Amino acid sequence: MVGWNDTPEWERTAAAAVYEQVRAFLHATDGNAAKLTRTQKSQFVAACWTGQIHLRIPHPKPSYIAEWNDLPQWQRETDADIFERIEHHHATTG
Repeated sequence: MVGWNDTPEWERTAAAAVYEQVRAFLHATDGNAAKLTRTQKSQFVAACWTGQIHLRIPHPKPSYIAEWNDLPQWQRETDADIFERIEHHHATTG
């Protein structure tokens, strides 16, 4: 596993952008996006990440922009976990 400081700059910037997209979504819905299912949360994060990939990589590998249904289960769960971590942070800090 690569540590945050060893993660490429473009990837850290993309992750920060996804964080802001989820945070903005939670804010825009007055926190009600927390009512989404884990699947919906995972799909939202995956779509945000795919957008960042297209922004930063002119010709991404197909695996970088795979449809949500084609992602491995661990990636789907990780994306839902990411949403929920941001959700928790948003709930405690506003």
